Amino acid sequence: MAHLIKLPSVAADTSGGTLHQWLKKEGDTVAVGDALAEIETEKAIVEINAEQAGVLGRIVIQAGAASVPVNTVIGVLLAQGEDASAIDRALAEAGAAAQPAAAPTPEPAPAAVTAPASTAPATPPQISNPPSAAPVPGGRLFASPLARRLAAQWHVDLLGVTGTGPHGRIVRRDVEAARDRAPASAAAPLAGRAASRRVPHTGMRRAIARRLTESKQNVPHFYLTVDCRMDALLALRAQANQGGTVKLSVNDFIVRAAALALREVPEVNASWQEDAVEYHAGADISVAVATDGGLVTPIVRDADVKPLSAIAGEIVELAGRAKINRLKPEEFTGGSLTVSNLGMYGISQFAAIINPPQAAILAVGAAEKRPVVDSEGQLVAATVMTVTLSADHRVVDGAVGARWLAAFRALIENPVRILL
Repeated sequence: MAHLIKLPSVAADTSGGTLHQWLKKEGDTVAVGDALAEIETEKAIVEINAEQAGVLGRIVIQAGAASVPVNTVIGVLLAQGEDASAIDRALAEAGAAAQPAAAPTPEPAPAAVTAPASTAPATPPQISNPPSAAPVPGGRLFASPLARRLAAQWHVDLLGVTGTGPHGRIVRRDVEAARDRAPASAAAPLAGRAASRRVPHTGMRRAIARRLTESKQNVPHFYLTVDCRMDALLALRAQANQGGTVKLSVNDFIVRAAALALREVPEVNASWQEDAVEYHAGADISVAVATDGGLVTPIVRDADVKPLSAIAGEIVELAGRAKINRLKPEEFTGGSLTVSNLGMYGISQFAAIINPPQAAILAVGAAEKRPVVDSEGQLVAATVMTVTLSADHRVVDGAVGARWLAAFRALIENPVRILL
């Protein structure tokens, strides 16, 4: 019997996606587990694998189709010995269209509006005491100050605008209408300035905008900031990297320290749910990675029990796949806490937005030389890193967040404990 290939639910927060490309073509033989197509979700490109063996009889949704809902039929797989008639029967039984969808084509451009030969304004409706936008004797033109300013900004000639305000006064809506009717060439850019450009939102960018807006609006953030002495950690890192096959970064130490601090203060390793606070069993640290499409947060699972070398290799591998949209949904979904490090850009301090359903995110600044007072009261130069914890006050109380941050700082300033 013909098998309908449907768009799977590839991520918990994804209702659909873009059909990125087909990896098989009509007539190809397919084995169980073969990759059939790639779907581009809000955060990654995910393969759709065959659940049954057969022949790809028809591609119903062509590559490039955007906003395909979950469970939409995208293709039909024929069993051995079946012919094309089985495709139409299967589609009819499922209530899907029997004809394959055509590849998406751009909307035709609207016809250009041809300017009238005369520059005289259109004749307004005949009413008593008709308004007029023409200059009155003496050369005065009736227009509001806002209309004049917008006309200058948008290069609209007020002499060709019909006023609809009191007594024919030109108001804002008249200038906007004239701007919208004008040919594109009329709105010339300022001298010496290139024209602006518009980049349509990607699915990832829309998802980031939606999630961060919801987080900032619905999650009561509070912020705690501490300075960490880095001299001991930098010296230990230099020793560990001498002759080692895996080069450890400062961020690798930070990720493991964050996980160990969650073990010491498990109250922060939690998420807000509508009916309860959920405490997580493992210390799973999300690492913010900047990509061309936006910020992605792949997860290092059980970072509190993995050696630094394993964490370093995993971060490199996950970040590499994140930058080409090749993460699996389970590799960026969930997590206990996020580490966002902008120190490599020279940022001294910042506050990050929480990544729900997590209850906290750690913003890491640059390690830089600063004057500090040592234990003997002497002013000395030291390498200091400022970190800021953003926490969800529904889950984490101020004192709990302070205890977690104190545990984290103690690990950073006594880095041998991070290696244990």
